[in-house]
Amino acid sequence: MKKILLLFALLPQILCAQTTFKFGTYTNPDGRILQVDSRGFVFDNKPIIPVMGEIHYARVPEQDWRREIRKMKAGGITVIATYVFWIHHEYEEGHWDWSGNRNLHRFVEICGEEGMPVVLRVGPFCHGEVYQGGFPTWMVQKSIDHPQQYKLRSTAPGFLAATNRLYNNIFAQVNGLLWKDGGPIIGMQLENECRGPWTYYAALKEMALKIGFDLPFYTRTGWPKLNGKEVFGEILPLYGDYADGFWDRSMADMPGDYPKAFIMKDTRLSAVIATESLGTNQSTEMEQSDLSYPYFTCELGGGMMPAYHRRINISGREMKPLAICKLGSGSNLPGYYMYHGGTNPYNPQHTMAETQATSVTNYNDMPYMSYDFQCPLGEMGQPLDESYHSGRLLHQMLADWGDQLSQMDVDTLSDHYSRRGAFEFYNDYVRILHEQGQSYCTFRGMKAGNATIDWTTVEPFCQADGTLYFIEIPGKKPQISINKKVYKAKLNKPFSAAGLTLCVLSKDKAYTAFKIDGQLHYAQHHGILYKDGNTIVEEYWQTTPCDIKATQTQSAAAPRKVQLGSQKVAAMPTNADFEKAAIYALDLTSFTSNDNADQFLKINYKGDVARVYANGKLVEDNFWNGKPMLVRLADLIGKKVELCILPLAKDYPIYFQAPQRAEIEKAPNGILLSLDSIELLTRHTLRVH
Repeated sequence: MKKILLLFALLPQILCAQTTFKFGTYTNPDGRILQVDSRGFVFDNKPIIPVMGEIHYARVPEQDWRREIRKMKAGGITVIATYVFWIHHEYEEGHWDWSGNRNLHRFVEICGEEGMPVVLRVGPFCHGEVYQGGFPTWMVQKSIDHPQQYKLRSTAPGFLAATNRLYNNIFAQVNGLLWKDGGPIIGMQLENECRGPWTYYAALKEMALKIGFDLPFYTRTGWPKLNGKEVFGEILPLYGDYADGFWDRSMADMPGDYPKAFIMKDTRLSAVIATESLGTNQSTEMEQSDLSYPYFTCELGGGMMPAYHRRINISGREMKPLAICKLGSGSNLPGYYMYHGGTNPYNPQHTMAETQATSVTNYNDMPYMSYDFQCPLGEMGQPLDESYHSGRLLHQMLADWGDQLSQMDVDTLSDHYSRRGAFEFYNDYVRILHEQGQSYCTFRGMKAGNATIDWTTVEPFCQADGTLYFIEIPGKKPQISINKKVYKAKLNKPFSAAGLTLCVLSKDKAYTAFKIDGQLHYAQHHGILYKDGNTIVEEYWQTTPCDIKATQTQSAAAPRKVQLGSQKVAAMPTNADFEKAAIYALDLTSFTSNDNADQFLKINYKGDVARVYANGKLVEDNFWNGKPMLVRLADLIGKKVELCILPLAKDYPIYFQAPQRAEIEKAPNGILLSLDSIELLTRHTLRVH
């Protein structure tokens, strides 16, 4: 009888994923089990902490997909998230395009072949800084002409019928690639940043299930707070936080609650996401039912775009502190938006990015083409070293010790410090306001073999080659206390203690260290190591002088008068404005069509906005924020190439950070415009093993 009672006592825990959360099939044909319980993910009955990174397939050349997915995997990403933008696939009603960069089926196939699970974010509204939030113009027009039938983001019958066609067409692309079929798709996000009502969410989920989206879990963004009550257990709320936001209306550094993204806190909600539409007084008070879900994120700021009115310049130091603060606050899924940048599809009729000129989702003016996002892997796949490598090392720690961390509650919590069992988290870095701060994780009371690691002044990195690897924390003496005996470590020198082999790597050495197949390998050129079959490849990037001749063919007219757009922030220049730009003809005759797939122009300029045209077609644009503009050389070879730069006047109602504002202030007559140099950026790949 006692055994029976014990079984009944444990039953709620054993069946948590089947009963508490109403999700789909969680077993694949090989018998692998992926479930969600109240703490997090459980894979084959072992708790894990995955790391999710966002990449948009339609914004990345299809020939690059496999390589870029491998680089994400090398960065510690274990789950791919991607939006399916409606407007990219049904630009004209009834005409579907799943070809080329829009080939969702092939993208998901490649993810599966590379061992990367996928979460689809299917909308119908996505945002993602896409034209009209991803709604095709014909859909928007119907909502205007027939609001009762086609009201956007509602249960209006016409709108739901159109959404049903969208979901059916997406399913046709991924049928056979779901987890239950042996494929990589493990989950889907319904809608995005929507208050509800719950009947709308319920209708979307019911629609997806009827079509065949039978998946281990379903998600929504946990912000904004829903209007009214949800049905618990149907859809997981996922959260986010950002270091800064292009969407903010302020002209100040780190306005509002942005500094609070860099502290430990007992709420999962952020008050800084989408302030242009959700307001600056968002409540961060949690509903008790929401706290019964595992704490997952889908939008930690892996970077940030510059909007026309707010030119944020990301250093790369921001990402790790955001993740440390969320892990320290109890999160068991770091999910980054974005992790990999991209380029918008070209449309000769209008931009395919968000703009104030449309009737819906018109809060910000974004570049026509560039969606670099200043994230760990940028628009061209170039690494932002600090965010890529600091994040990668943290993610490796989660891969090796996440099963333990995921089961540990928050024991102690203050603004800068948190403890979860044997893990201590610390952060006092705050973007712009406290750049000298640090962010790290250390052990306290961690069991290792037959020993106890009492405490460390170094960060845990990984277990490899029979060795426990740690990383120095700059400014701290590298020490590890084991079984109450303190060991002073020499950097990069293995040592033995209490039956353990340990090694503390210098920060520089750690940035070259990659754990592959259980062993550490070191990049020789400070690049990225990833697997290609049985071969290890190192990708590294190199900037060299370039002999491209830039001949100025037109001087710029006086700076244009910047008007405020429909949302009362500075409106970006129109196509006609570029007829009065400074124009430079670029001579690329020294390059052939055979040697440019891995080459990019690095245009160092100062001004308001730059554009590059090839045979009159816009191929790249850039809102100046102090960083250079990158352009694919392959888009330019054999064509008439023109670089256009608009002048920037110091009285423009645009936010710039202090270094860029200083450049503007010292410009002659308060007008900034210069083409400083053009360099060649080359992506090298070296097979090392």
